[in-house]
Amino acid sequence: MKLSFGEKIRNLREDADLNQTELGKALKMTQRKISYIECGKYEPSIEDIAAICNFFKISADYLIGIKKGYDYPER
Repeated sequence: MKLSFGEKIRNLREDADLNQTELGKALKMTQRKISYIECGKYEPSIEDIAAICNFFKISADYLIGIKKGYDYPER
């Protein structure tokens, strides 16, 4: 089963033991925006995607469906 963008964000958030409000504060977004992203009502901007990737230390490839896992390559 292929996860949607929002489902991936929800899984990452839950794996980090955060609620939507906590993630929103960390990303300088509202709880409502996080909720809308997770349920597919809002399409995040490039800046939003970059903030999410930086926070969770993941590649955007995973979020947009290019890569299956969410491991972040070492540099």
